[in-house]
Order: sequence, then C-alpha cells, then structure tokens
Amino acid sequence: MNDGRPRTDRDAPPAIDRSIPHSARIWNYWLGGKDNYTADREAGDQYCEIFPGIVEIARASRGFLSRAVTHLAGELGIRQFLDIGTGLPTADNTHEVAQRVAPESRIVYVDNDPLVLAHARALLTSTPEGATAYIDADLRSPDTILAEAARTLDLDRPVGLMLMNILGHIGDYDEARATVKRLMAALPSGSCLVSNDGTDGNEAFNRAQRFYNDMAGIPYLLRTPEQIAGYFRGLEVLEPGVVPVSQWRPQAPPTNAPLSGGLPPAVDEYGGVGVKP
Repeated sequence: MNDGRPRTDRDAPPAIDRSIPHSARIWNYWLGGKDNYTADREAGDQYCEIFPGIVEIARASRGFLSRAVTHLAGELGIRQFLDIGTGLPTADNTHEVAQRVAPESRIVYVDNDPLVLAHARALLTSTPEGATAYIDADLRSPDTILAEAARTLDLDRPVGLMLMNILGHIGDYDEARATVKRLMAALPSGSCLVSNDGTDGNEAFNRAQRFYNDMAGIPYLLRTPEQIAGYFRGLEVLEPGVVPVSQWRPQAPPTNAPLSGGLPPAVDEYGGVGVKP
C-alpha cells in the first residue's frame, strides 16, 4: 500500500515500464492519488492543457461508481460484484461501497496492470463476513475471467458486472459488444451491468485522446452515446437510462451549484445500469 508520499520512478516494480504513461496511473493522478510516475503526471498535465474537463470526468466517474454500487447492493440486493478493469485503489472502491451497505458482499477484481497487481493486497481487504479476490487477466479473455471468478463468486446467483472506463480499450466496437454479451450470458437473471465510457462529442476531448493514444501503450477510443447504450442491448435499463454519468441519479447538489434542467452539468462520459431479465 502506498505510504502517502508521491511516487518516484525508482519506486516502480521491475515489471513496469515507467517511461510509458498508463491510463490507470494517469486516472489515479487526476483523482489526486500518489500511485503514478513522471511519465504519467506529464501526460496527465498535457492532456489537461488540451481538455481541462477530464478531471471533472474522472471525479464524476468515481461518483457514478459509488452511486451505482450503492443502488445495486441496497435497492436490488446484489451481494456479488465482478469489477473488470479495477484500476488503482482510491477512495470508495467497489468492495468498500458494497460492504458498507452489505458487509457479506463478495467482490472479484480483474486487471492486468503490473502496478495494480503490486497493490492487489490493498484491494484484498474485506469485512469478515464478505470476501474479495483479485484476478490477473485481460478483458479480452472473458472465459478465463469467468472461470477464475467462480472460485469466489456463485455464478448461479446475481452478479453486478462492473465495466468502468474499460471497453474503450477494445478497438473494435463489435468485439467490445461481444465481450459484454459473453460475460452477461454467463450470469443469471437479476444480474446487472454497470458501465461507462468517454464520449466523442467534444472536439477538445477528441484531440486530447488522440494525443494520449499516440504516446500510450494501450490506446483508448471515445465512442458515441448510442454506441455506449448498445452495450445494454437486451437488458432492462434502469432510469434515467444511459446518460452523462454526472446525471445518473445524482445526489442533492449544494444550494449554489450550477444546474442544467435541475441536474448537475453534463460531462462527456455516458453510463448506465442494466438488469438481465
């Protein structure tokens, strides 16, 4: 676990190429975390120069995760979560949110970033009543993920599948949709998909993402809101639908906060929650 100080390049585990920025570490930097290196911070700063709104998107995405997991664990009674594309530990990780509502919740995290693996111990904390586990695997290997997840989760009972800012890493849209379909097909009725990704309607966002993709080892593609909504095909999408994540069941804003039609301002990232019939 990080000791609270910013990381230096000498802190990097041997498996990490600290010269190449990585999305999980840049995201960690935007959220105020310490688990990032010089290349990540430089790339994050350059990205912000092109598109300052990315920091608000990162925060809105984290808030969406927290609200969605709270709803699944509270209102829908979900007690199992499969979080693919975990990223680095920050505040309000999936297991922390779920186990606050239901201490018996069981969570499996999946990622393949060496730095996330190095911090897996931090993710493997759990309430005594529940459980967490970590799988070192790639989203493109859904059968491996499902087989390993079954060691901790009962796949005959509803599962909350979390795909947060991860499907954009699959370059082919049809492949991304097929991956979601394969994962959801293995889960029973009552299971839920929670997913969000950046959208391509803002030219500054597009320019910033092209800048990142030119330098990063793993590109990320922005997609249309309609494409993101396509991941939920065949599911019962909960209100308010697939919308800007800042506007998915927002908590009451401060009295003096700017509103748009009674909602927080929209961000260039869409997400939603769908229930398998």
